[in-house]
Amino acid sequence: MTLRGLLLLALLLLGAPAQAQQVPPDQAALRAHIQFLASDAMRGREAGTQDYDVAAEYVAAQMLAIGLKPGGADGGWFQPVKLVHYRSAEKASWTLMRGNAAIPLQFGIDFVNQAAPATPDFTAQGGIVFAGYGLVYPQGRRDDYKGLDVRGKIVALLPGVPAGLPSDVEAHFGNDEQKARLAQARGAKAVILLESAAHRVDFPFDAVVPFFDYEQSSWAGPDGVTHALAPGAPVVGYVSQAGAEKLFAGSRIKWVDVLAAERKGGKLPTGPLVGTLQVAAKTRLRTAESRNVVGLIEGSDPGLARQYVILSAHLDHVGLGDAVNGDRIYNGAMDNAAGVATILEVARALRAGPPPRRSILIIALTAEEKGLIGSSYFAHHATVPKGSIVADLNIDMPILTFPLRDLVILGGERSTLGASFAAAAAGEGLATVPDPAPEEMFFVRSDHYSFVQAGIPSVSVDSGPGGAGDAAQKDYLANHYHKPSDQLSLPFDWEAAAKFARVNVAAAHAIANADDRPRWVKGDFFGVEYDGHGAR
Repeated sequence: MTLRGLLLLALLLLGAPAQAQQVPPDQAALRAHIQFLASDAMRGREAGTQDYDVAAEYVAAQMLAIGLKPGGADGGWFQPVKLVHYRSAEKASWTLMRGNAAIPLQFGIDFVNQAAPATPDFTAQGGIVFAGYGLVYPQGRRDDYKGLDVRGKIVALLPGVPAGLPSDVEAHFGNDEQKARLAQARGAKAVILLESAAHRVDFPFDAVVPFFDYEQSSWAGPDGVTHALAPGAPVVGYVSQAGAEKLFAGSRIKWVDVLAAERKGGKLPTGPLVGTLQVAAKTRLRTAESRNVVGLIEGSDPGLARQYVILSAHLDHVGLGDAVNGDRIYNGAMDNAAGVATILEVARALRAGPPPRRSILIIALTAEEKGLIGSSYFAHHATVPKGSIVADLNIDMPILTFPLRDLVILGGERSTLGASFAAAAAGEGLATVPDPAPEEMFFVRSDHYSFVQAGIPSVSVDSGPGGAGDAAQKDYLANHYHKPSDQLSLPFDWEAAAKFARVNVAAAHAIANADDRPRWVKGDFFGVEYDGHGAR
């Protein structure tokens, strides 16, 4: 079907649900958006495909119909995003030097190299410093770099985190690139990860080797360089326990003592190792084009209109995949056509009332499923002036198959945004409750996290576990998440979907019209880490 044909289909669908089932107009509008975006014609809306581009055109057309102004690049609706897919290009050669002796490290036995996308032909040489887990967490009185000089060195770390950290902080530091960012800030050249006792059980080195060239994704900036959190000190490889024995040989620190301390949960011995390590990592890149869709509601207050509140939801899903009962299309109705439908209808409601004091950006984001790429790009290259974004209110995969009793505001306890959503929810007779599944680490798995890392107070709004919620959410995650069955045939509760949208309208209205901009809770880890407003 041509692009024109698909858009004509979209216009027809907008009128169909209300006539077919006589649901109220607000519920019909939500269903119409989801019906189109999660239709088989969209083939799963994978970022970087024409299917996604058609969905983006649909969203832009809806923004125009609602009365938004274009908020993208060059006065249009779209912000181009260059996707970069990368993988290791070859099996590298690493060498450990001790005096005049060269000790080769064997690929697949002692180490596997990882891709370094910001520097596709990366090499480094330097002394080695073992820095434990490589964490710096002032609120927990922890600094694994205390007393260590890693300038010009290659830092060796254990993957993962020790027990006892708050779940959001654990999830944050569970990302190896976040650890590399800390190493880079202290002058390191590169980071290598060592096979710990815990990883030996869960992710043994032998099982990792076949996936050394697994493809990952990022974005390229206007300069063409692939974005990485630590381009100056990338994670370049994973070292087996056998390889770690070689690295630690002859040093004051013994590898066996490191493993023993890890198993006991005690303080790890840290410090310099004997010798110099030469590492290399060649990376193969391929690119694709995609785009964020950005609409604008201009603020009315001369003193506040240059501050922007973002309402975001990712538009992409995972596209085509392995067939399940003959169906290869992963439609993504709940994930996240429902989120995009919600921000469109929130925008419609806001446009119908008095103009907000602050400006509001409505953004349908690309490539969340590939690693929060569209939101990361926007956070780094916003279409509004740097420092003018005061909040991100994100919606990702609300489970809308049951009558709502409560909501979960991921990150709400970290800023004043939580209170705004609590008040908005109470207006609809709903409570707000803590994340019932912190082990899923949803706080770092959705697009608001990109804005958190820019120091912006941010939340992601989700349906809660009350009433039938807990069972419904578990059923969705077990049976429909990233599967072809995530489609309109799920038992949507359209009254709940409309109520969910109304809460987001009320919260956005309150935040955009408040005298004070949103603030981080004083001393909050993320607020302090990223120098956010009000955190210090």
